[in-house]
Amino acid sequence: MEEHALLECLELAMPWLNPAELATLSSTCKTLNHISKSITSARASDASRSFENLPVPFVNACDAHPYAYFHYTPSQILPFQSSLLRCQPWGSNNQNSTLPPPGRILPYTGEESGCGCESCGCECLCGGFVEGSEVMSECGPGCGCGLNCENRVTQRGVSVGLKIVRDERKGWGLHAAQFIPKGQFVCEYAGELLTTEQARRQQQMYDELSSGGRFSSALLVVREHLPSGKACLRMNIDGTRIGNVARFINHSCDGGNLLTVLVRSSGALLPRLCFFASKNIQEDEELTFSYGDIRIREKGLPCFCGSSCCFGVLPSENT
Repeated sequence: MEEHALLECLELAMPWLNPAELATLSSTCKTLNHISKSITSARASDASRSFENLPVPFVNACDAHPYAYFHYTPSQILPFQSSLLRCQPWGSNNQNSTLPPPGRILPYTGEESGCGCESCGCECLCGGFVEGSEVMSECGPGCGCGLNCENRVTQRGVSVGLKIVRDERKGWGLHAAQFIPKGQFVCEYAGELLTTEQARRQQQMYDELSSGGRFSSALLVVREHLPSGKACLRMNIDGTRIGNVARFINHSCDGGNLLTVLVRSSGALLPRLCFFASKNIQEDEELTFSYGDIRIREKGLPCFCGSSCCFGVLPSENT
């Protein structure tokens, strides 16, 4: 009886373990090895930990890595929220009962009902995504409408089929699991919002780790120049340890098939970086965008985008 109770406790505790801890515990006996395999299978079946509308599986036909381990948030989070996600279960049979992390307002029901931004008194620009646009506005905390409003397209999480595929040279990359039409919202770039000083410290640490060839960071610096041209908004979004599916989107020297758009929501202090399909994307096609054009390191990390205009080296600049 005591042994049965112990196993029940371990089944509840093991989804909180990282891969190394899970592997160590699984080597102690056949029962724990079986539980560990079940958890590993569940993790490989959905990178989003059930926080998105659709599961995002890992697919690997290259090596023995079943999944990439990180903590999940569907939207950008502030530093004080990061501590809430440092320990997060993954692979539990009761994963759906876990409270959603900071960033998600309400679950999306799939029903389209909107206020038209008139009854709620919203003064933001409506109409959604405009082709070629790099900035768009949506309803937000300053509006009286809910998440089902038609002008909250990017706030409902991932609503297209995606999968994370392992490549021998690139490592993990995000791919379409279905046809995605041009102009379709795909996902936002989620992670920890860092100060510039924090971002520089983190990047220095990531550069040291990547020198071994087995580490890849997901720190993205977004700069928006104001109309005056004399100042700019800078956001440092680090999805390396806490992020979402966007952390797996690889670079392409030809600009890729995703358009990056800064989305401003009424009442929100900072915009969010969102990805839209810049062209029709076929099922199984890899999703990519340009990390930038600056390359301060002539012998930087190699680029394997495979485009006809590939520079051979990934973009790099001073953080």
